[in-house]
Amino acid sequence: MIYRENGQFKSSYRADQQIFPIRQDRYVVLGLLLVAFLLVPAMASNYFLQAILIPFLILSLAAIGLNILVGYCGQISIGSGAFMAVGAYAAWNFGVRIPELPLVLQILLGGVFATLVGVAFGIPSLRIRGLYLAVTTLAAQFFVDWAFLRIAFFTNYSPSGNVSVPALSAFGLPVQTPMQKYLFVLIFVVVFALLAKNLVRGAIGRQWMAIRDMDVAAEVIGIRPVYAKLTAFAVSSFIIGVAGALWAFVHLGSWEPLAFDLNRSLQLLFIVIIGGLGSIVGSFFGAAFMVLLPVFLTNVPHWFGVSIGVDTASHIEHMVFGALIVFFLIVEPHGLARLWSIGKEKLRLWPFPH
Repeated sequence: MIYRENGQFKSSYRADQQIFPIRQDRYVVLGLLLVAFLLVPAMASNYFLQAILIPFLILSLAAIGLNILVGYCGQISIGSGAFMAVGAYAAWNFGVRIPELPLVLQILLGGVFATLVGVAFGIPSLRIRGLYLAVTTLAAQFFVDWAFLRIAFFTNYSPSGNVSVPALSAFGLPVQTPMQKYLFVLIFVVVFALLAKNLVRGAIGRQWMAIRDMDVAAEVIGIRPVYAKLTAFAVSSFIIGVAGALWAFVHLGSWEPLAFDLNRSLQLLFIVIIGGLGSIVGSFFGAAFMVLLPVFLTNVPHWFGVSIGVDTASHIEHMVFGALIVFFLIVEPHGLARLWSIGKEKLRLWPFPH
């Protein structure tokens, strides 16, 4: 009875097209934002902020970018780790070569350069699709890994290849403690999630979904595949590049090119598949699952007095991920987001049968 829209009448088209047309959804989202901005910083420990919440937020942002390309536009990509690396190294180079550049602008410029690289490697999508496109994006991953390992200019001629960022500050405020870093990342995630949600609900989002469902029919009704596919690559790469800069600057602090290798690309793809293709909220579900599962697998054996080595826990983690991916592809291809949607539909009709 608490999730019913009885009496919530829409008197205009604009009201009917709200992001959260049901009043209870708006209250829940507002409550979550208040908890995230006020309650969590006041109560969470530094370990919880640094080791769980910050990675969760950044991976959610990267998954939103990948979901735009894979889930909404239907273009398979396994090179998202490369775009994260481009965003991280571009932002770092701007900070090193133009120290007076604001931190937020450095991160956004990193996203711009990731956009350029993403569009360049998205051009083959105009002629190829499916597995062949996945191989093309895999080539982008290998090329970017090689470039940052071999071209010393990108690491400012660092002998070891490792780079690090100085103490961070934004708008005159320090971004150094776990709480400050958490709030800094949270603002980025909220803003970009809202922008992404509005994009996929607009005209460009409908073009992406038309290309995903049937590109030939979409072209017949007047949608330009060149524009739709390249804009999907551009928006996706920009968001992933910003996430890569945040991952490097805020979460890692110092890193090497292997921090954004193929494993990172596969991790983001798993997040999107488990969370739900074509769903913004699914990106958050998948990221939460990806971050919390290793913690769960590490602690549960100790609750029962069983000691498991780190290597064994890592192997179990990979097996569980693989099994869940197969499960979701067979049972519920739309992932956790679809299960969440089904639950809400049942609540809307409860106590009547569905």
